[in-house]
Amino acid sequence: MSMNFKRKLPIPAEIREEMPLSAEMAQKKVAFDQEVADIFRGEDKRRVLIIGPCSADREDSVLDYMNRLAGVADEVRDKLVVIPRVYTNKPRTKGTGYKGLLHNPDPEAPDDLLEGVKAIRHMHLRVIEETGFFTADEMLYPSNYQYLVDLLSYVAVGARSVENQEHRLVASGISVPVGMKNPTAGSTTVMMNSIYAAQAKQSFIFRNWEVSTEGNPLAHAVLRGYIGLDGRNYPNYHYEHLERLASRYTSETFENPSVVVDCNHDNSGKRPLEQTRICKEVLDSCRRNQDIAGMVKGFMVESYLEDGNQSVDGGVYGKSITDACLGWEKTEALIRQIADRI
Repeated sequence: MSMNFKRKLPIPAEIREEMPLSAEMAQKKVAFDQEVADIFRGEDKRRVLIIGPCSADREDSVLDYMNRLAGVADEVRDKLVVIPRVYTNKPRTKGTGYKGLLHNPDPEAPDDLLEGVKAIRHMHLRVIEETGFFTADEMLYPSNYQYLVDLLSYVAVGARSVENQEHRLVASGISVPVGMKNPTAGSTTVMMNSIYAAQAKQSFIFRNWEVSTEGNPLAHAVLRGYIGLDGRNYPNYHYEHLERLASRYTSETFENPSVVVDCNHDNSGKRPLEQTRICKEVLDSCRRNQDIAGMVKGFMVESYLEDGNQSVDGGVYGKSITDACLGWEKTEALIRQIADRI
């Protein structure tokens, strides 16, 4: 079977022109990106918190969540810089099932990818214009990154993508922090090789262009736990994991050695209520070891309006249809507890 080329889509510049970010918010983003960069360079002692739904599935509940989050973020801004997760495409281990808003913009018309591109940009724009946040998304498809290039203040490369050459090369040309997750099998060597590649100058073909990059000094590690050979979940956020990583991940080889701890996924064993305990333990490790404290720049937390998750057609407002999340009341308490411990 050959591929069926259905239609040619607008190039990203055309979509950005059709659905522009306001000039006022574009200016504010420059200042915000500088704040975030200063944290990853160690020039600002605050920490980042990348937080939000596992998947940004529908505008009404996502905007409800983001407006609540904006109020708390303002309260703790002297300790934490909050970057909301607006993850609009989702990796599927077996390649089937719900793949995010990009593929499923309308349950009545799935796989209308032009509408999906517009839907993901529309959601990010609404979050930015209505809350003042700038957003984070996962770069699941590197060729699609340009549709959101002017909106994102944080980019994640997932555990299944981190060994992919194109992800590493495109990450080298991104101007904001890119978090390179450890792969699902847990190798920190693979993760560090990915960071090294993303920080290096690169030349490659991208969207039918020959491009070159200067490297991304803000590319960094994201620890998300791993799946063992026995199929069980194992964490990699404990003191000894951070201590060992700090001994290898040094400024002699890398620019701005930095770690963000993903508190869900295999680190929590997909038990989202454990995220509060994990954040507290990591901050305790920072207190005990200055090398760890200098390396850990923040956390990823999966949270939504309701605890847990449901099936795609579950119908509960504000409840995740992918990985289970921390509900709003516990999220609000967690954010304040993190700030109190920094």
